Amino acid sequence: MADFVKYQALGNDYLVLDPQQVKWEPSPAAARQLCDRHFGIGADGVMYGPVKPVQAGQPVELVTLNSDGTTCGLSANGVRMFALHLAEHHLDATSFTIRTPAGDSLVEIADFSAGLVRVNLGRPSFEAGAIPVLGLSGPAIDWTLDLDGEQVTATCVHNGNPHTVVFLDELSADRARELGPQIARHPRFPDRTNVEFARVRDRRLIEVEIWERGAGYTLASGGSGCAVASAAHLAGLVDDELTVQMPGGQLQISIGADQCVTMTGIVEKVATGDFSATLGERIGVSRASAVPA
Repeated sequence: MADFVKYQALGNDYLVLDPQQVKWEPSPAAARQLCDRHFGIGADGVMYGPVKPVQAGQPVELVTLNSDGTTCGLSANGVRMFALHLAEHHLDATSFTIRTPAGDSLVEIADFSAGLVRVNLGRPSFEAGAIPVLGLSGPAIDWTLDLDGEQVTATCVHNGNPHTVVFLDELSADRARELGPQIARHPRFPDRTNVEFARVRDRRLIEVEIWERGAGYTLASGGSGCAVASAAHLAGLVDDELTVQMPGGQLQISIGADQCVTMTGIVEKVATGDFSATLGERIGVSRASAVPA
């Protein structure tokens, strides 16, 4: 196994550092260095795991940091990438549970050779307190948020991370880059929020542009796609089975009678590599074989 493995899911890319190969204490500074696309390897985030030795039938623990160094409660695409890594290096199984700070996620390898991975994100919350949203109680659905010079109508969703969904008649990357940071850092969101701009094309297709609170403009996000699907479904705009189209590609979303959300999509291993001595020292990595037992 190499020092790191790089995966991508619809252009949403993560690095995996595995304790079986390297010893590392995840830190904000090291994550920022690794994710820097000019002075590091480049990624939207870093995953470190399995944190503890893998045992059959037990949840596998994972730590994820965003490219800005903040801790990520749950990356739905990241969990799917990590599942492919587990299936290749740790578990002879097609379904297992991955444990993150946001809770447990059931993951299924639908087709290993094709990289098709499915994750169940459970039932989302629309409560303002779950996001949280200051000055709002009860469900944060179709409420008005004041920005610099304009207002937007938003619905908030928590599915492991906080999301704020804004439905628009027209989408563009420029619009997402303009409004995204204003909403993500708005004083009403003390923990910041991921932001999704969505356009419903028909009852089985939604287009989405994304601004992540920890990575900025992003080609794709599994959690964001699921949040948009949940918000649109709650509003009666889409069916139980639908496609979410993002700049990086498509995800298939299924919403059950209990409102639990399942997401299916392709994951790809991009590269493996070893850290130079200089970068390894800078980020505090040592090879596991070099660490005394």
